[in-house]
Amino acid sequence: MKILLLSDIHGNFPALEAIAKKHPLDQFDLICNSGDSTVYCPFPDEVLSWLRTYKVQSIRGNTDDKVIKLLKGKTFKKPRKPEKRIMYTSTPEALSKSNRQYLCGLKKKYTWQYGTHTLCLFHGSPAAHEEFLFNTTPDKRFEELAASTSCSIVVTGHSHSPYHKCIKGVHFINPGSTGRMFDGNPQSSYAVLQLKDRSVQVTHFRCTYDIEAVVKRINALHLPPIYNEMFRAGQKLN
Repeated sequence: MKILLLSDIHGNFPALEAIAKKHPLDQFDLICNSGDSTVYCPFPDEVLSWLRTYKVQSIRGNTDDKVIKLLKGKTFKKPRKPEKRIMYTSTPEALSKSNRQYLCGLKKKYTWQYGTHTLCLFHGSPAAHEEFLFNTTPDKRFEELAASTSCSIVVTGHSHSPYHKCIKGVHFINPGSTGRMFDGNPQSSYAVLQLKDRSVQVTHFRCTYDIEAVVKRINALHLPPIYNEMFRAGQKLN
């Protein structure tokens, strides 16, 4: 069983195209996405259409939550900075009717059984939707989470921090951010999970993509130019 793991795409369709070119999607039995599919990179409609086309098992993340609020006529307090808020408020108007419905229908958890393996998708952690789990998070916290979950494989996103840890018999995996890395490497981050009977193998990848296509779209939509710098640098600058 071969599974492509994505997370935190953040509207970056050029990154998805690059991954699909490097790893033809028909080689995977399953594609999973741990949320934050929208906001910051200005291709949200293309991303959601891609997820639907390839029948990706997706959950919602915290940026998706805010877009869903806007789609339902509600608002939110944070982020307050205009340069951040516009990346949220410009997203709903970019979505087709069918993709609005799709986004609003996403859940916060996905569970899948394969043999002895129970794979669960969360955005933050099994305990909290917006908990940050990093490669540097103390093992004690992972031990607490392992004791509280029935999942043997926990796939999360949110922190944009790629890792694979096996603690107390539970595999914790974060594929990193497919669309918006913060570690100074602008390449897209993702992982491939291979399951055999009781074995679990995880390989992390980085992939170059057409960053200038992102810059061109940001400029065409008159969105804050600071995001051009962030995508080029692979860093969070605001």
